Amino acid sequence: MTTNDETVAVCALNKVLGFRPAQAAGLVRETGSALALFDGSRPELDPSELDWAFRELEKVRSGGFRFLTLWDEDYPDPLRECSDPPLGLYLNGTTSPAEIFGLRPMVAFVGTRDLSPYGRAWCQKLVAALADVRVPPVIVSGLALGADGIAHKTALECGLPTIGVMATGIETVYPVQHQALAMEIVRSPGGALVTDYPMGSEPVAWTFLRRNRIIAGLSRATVVVESKTKGGSLMTARFAVEYGRDVLAVPGRLDDVRSAGCNSLIHEHMADIVTSPEQLVDALGLGGRRKHRGGGGSWVTSQEGDPPEKVLQAILTRKYGPGSPLIPVALSVLGHRGITPEELAGTLHRPFGEILSAISTLEADGFLTTDLLRRCSLAAQYG
Repeated sequence: MTTNDETVAVCALNKVLGFRPAQAAGLVRETGSALALFDGSRPELDPSELDWAFRELEKVRSGGFRFLTLWDEDYPDPLRECSDPPLGLYLNGTTSPAEIFGLRPMVAFVGTRDLSPYGRAWCQKLVAALADVRVPPVIVSGLALGADGIAHKTALECGLPTIGVMATGIETVYPVQHQALAMEIVRSPGGALVTDYPMGSEPVAWTFLRRNRIIAGLSRATVVVESKTKGGSLMTARFAVEYGRDVLAVPGRLDDVRSAGCNSLIHEHMADIVTSPEQLVDALGLGGRRKHRGGGGSWVTSQEGDPPEKVLQAILTRKYGPGSPLIPVALSVLGHRGITPEELAGTLHRPFGEILSAISTLEADGFLTTDLLRRCSLAAQYG
């Protein structure tokens, strides 16, 4: 690769005119190549930017990342179909771009960072339902706290691939609380982190707008779980409408500010209402139930009428491995909702400290919840 490479020129153009991608793509079509735009005739496109882009792509490769241009075969088709697709995408994942973007439909889940227990439960239920269909999708979200994080985590737990769209450079995870989650996404089959911002870009208010456009553009449908009347979730939904994609919203109480945005989308006929997991599956046209998926990403044999114990055990086995001491703890909670750590220790004849450690791990991984009295219950999608 040299500074006369077309990919280098697209990378430079993405840096300079990334905030006006439709205009930049039009210039490329007019001249026949991105490289031709850096001939010195345009003041905003200084030829020295090619040197920057060459160094940028060297950093991309040395970091184990990828850079896809709008004209590359592996660039995601749904995004390419939009009126203003990014000129380039930085990608961090262990799976090939063709597999990440080309094998499954993509469905976005977005919502407020200030997620209520109601919103959390429904986000988990709806994502989990999409792991149990004939055509399991890729779950797309923005890696933020709240609904985004819950959507990504539930997808990983259910064996669905998930894509985190970032408002930063590809090497920077924001918020920092999601460092471990981001790395789990990268390592998971079919999962990836994606951004159109150059390396070194920091998160500021305006960078999230482009991130939201990519979320909407990648996805055949956007599901809004909870949203106030202003915020990124509503912007993502409006972008999805602009792109001609489906939008669905989870309704909420009329006096709950965290549901006001969803209720407004439904009232304004910008979104279809979500009334149940089954209705969501039907609305997306992904087919009926097929099998359950385990946390490791492989299909776990399970039939429609299988008892909950068998389904949960299969999921936990894929997540933690056969014979894990965490499995009997979770199965005991399944059979005894509200059981305490003391009662679990007595029932399972295990040391109290070991039980507390198991509960902590299962709760951190989204399988269990505990209340102020330390009573244990399974998370909504497993109970």
